[in-house]
Amino acid sequence: MSFLDPDAVEFIGFAAPREQSEIHAPTGPAIDRDYLRLLAQAQEWGGFDRILVAFYATAPDALLLAAQIAAVTERIGVMIAHRTGFTAPTVAARQFATLDQLTGGRVALHAISGGDDRELARDGDHLTKDQRYARTDEFLTIARQAWTAARPFDFAGAHYRVAGGFSEVKPVDPRGIPVYFGGASPAAIAVAGRHADTYALWGESLDQVREAIAKVRAAAAPYGRHPRFSLSFRPILAETEDAAWARAEDILARTRATRAAQGLGPAAAPQNEGSRRLLAAAAEGTRLDARLYTAIARETGASGNSTALVGTPEQVAEALLAYHALGVRTFLIRGFDPLTDALAYGRDLIPAFRRLLARRGARAEAA
Repeated sequence: MSFLDPDAVEFIGFAAPREQSEIHAPTGPAIDRDYLRLLAQAQEWGGFDRILVAFYATAPDALLLAAQIAAVTERIGVMIAHRTGFTAPTVAARQFATLDQLTGGRVALHAISGGDDRELARDGDHLTKDQRYARTDEFLTIARQAWTAARPFDFAGAHYRVAGGFSEVKPVDPRGIPVYFGGASPAAIAVAGRHADTYALWGESLDQVREAIAKVRAAAAPYGRHPRFSLSFRPILAETEDAAWARAEDILARTRATRAAQGLGPAAAPQNEGSRRLLAAAAEGTRLDARLYTAIARETGASGNSTALVGTPEQVAEALLAYHALGVRTFLIRGFDPLTDALAYGRDLIPAFRRLLARRGARAEAA
C-alpha cells in the first residue's frame, strides 16, 4: 500500500467520525464509533485504495482515528491529514512510522500547512502563509531523514534545530511514508516540488488542472522528481442524467437550508489559493466541461472539496477519464450523503471507471 507505480490508478475515500456534510448538520457526540466503522468498511468493500482522515481545528485527532480505522479494516490504507508544525517533526515521524508498522504499511501522510489564519489561531499558530510553508519544508526534510537515516543526524533551520535525531522504528517501505501535499500558492508549489510524492488539487476545470500540473512538474524538475497528481470531487450519481442534475439542484437547496438553520450568512472570502481557484471556476458558470458542477462551491465559499461531477456512473467515469488523460492518477471522492454515496461509488462508479480505462488501454494496444 505504500508507494504506487506512477501509472497506477488510486481511489481515495473519506472517513468522518460522525455523519456530517453540507446537507447534514452534525449532531450527537463528536465520535460515533459505529458510523466510523461502517463508513470505513463500506469503502474497503467498494474497492477504495485509501481513506482520507481529515484535520481541522476542534476535530478529533486524525492519527488516532486512523488507528481505529485500521483496526476495523484489513486492507485499505489511511491517508492522514497532518498539520505540519503542530508536532515536532521527529516525534511525528516516529508516530507515523509506528502506525505504519502496526498496520503492515498502510499509512500515508497528507501534509497541510494551513490556509486560514483564523483556524490556525485556534491552535495558537500565528505564522504567515509563507512562513508556514517554509516550516513545512523543514518538517518534511527532517521527517524523511528520521524515516530513512541509518545513524543519528543533525539539522539546523529557521524553524527547527535537531541534534542527533534518530528513529529506531522505520516505515515498512525503506523509502519512508508516502507524502501527499496540498496547497496552490506559489510558496506551496515550491515546497511541493521538493517533497510531494502526490500533489493534491480540489476538483477544478480541465484547463485549471492542466495549468496546475504544468506548474508542479516545473517546480519538481530541478530535483529530478516526478510527482503523481490527485483530484478531489463530490460525485453526484443517478440512473439517468436528468435525475442526476435534479439531485444536484436538490443538494444545493438542502445546503442553503442547512446553512440557514445554522445561522450561517454569506460565506467569507477565502484566504487560501485552492478555494480561490474553485471560486474562479464557479465565476465562469455553474456547469463546466459538461459535468463539473460549481454551484455548491460558490454557495459555501469553496471552504473545502466542494465541486461535483454529475451524471450516471458511466458519464462521471468518462469525466474522470478526461482528467486521467491530463496525468491525474489519484481520485479522492466523497459524497454529500457520505455512507450511501460511498456504497454507490464502490458498486457503480469505480468499476465503471476501471472498465473504461481498460477498454481505452486495449484500443491503444490494438492501434
